[in-house]
Amino acid sequence: MLYETIGYQLTRPVVRPPKKTSAWLTSFDYQTGTWSEVKWVVAKVEWQLGEWYPRVGFIVTNLQIGLEVVVEFYNQRGTTGQWSKQGKYVLKWTWLSCHRVEDNQVRLQLFSLAYNWANFLPRLALPNGVQHWPLTTLRERLIKVGAKIVRHAWNVTFQMVEVAILGKLYGVLLRGIVRLKMKSP
Repeated sequence: MLYETIGYQLTRPVVRPPKKTSAWLTSFDYQTGTWSEVKWVVAKVEWQLGEWYPRVGFIVTNLQIGLEVVVEFYNQRGTTGQWSKQGKYVLKWTWLSCHRVEDNQVRLQLFSLAYNWANFLPRLALPNGVQHWPLTTLRERLIKVGAKIVRHAWNVTFQMVEVAILGKLYGVLLRGIVRLKMKSP
């Protein structure tokens, strides 16, 4: 029924293909047999370059605000869901295998702390070239790095695997963290 309502937007225009992605938003009232009241539906039809069929999305909402604002709001909620999946699959924060509830609470808090640290680190301390790295790449290239601690007299040296990460990047990262420490009260 929803596709029939916006059927006029699902046919490919008979003109030269556009040079950029085009999207149309429309809204309408809709009620199924099981709903007790009429809901507002926002439909987004997006024609991507090189694709034969449009991408269609529907948002059923009770927010009575502008179409663009509704789409932006629900897109942000989707982004939050992506972040939760990163925590679940990369940090494995759903593996709460302790026998006591209190222990699992502490473990989940540590996972949340690690997740927040991993998300704030790129924004605050990493150089622009690597800020776009996903959490998996950050974990593999910055955190899980093989190193050997060598102590000699008063010096302590980290001998790191050279292939894993460039020394310059680690230097920039450490200087960024030091700058953060200086800024804090």
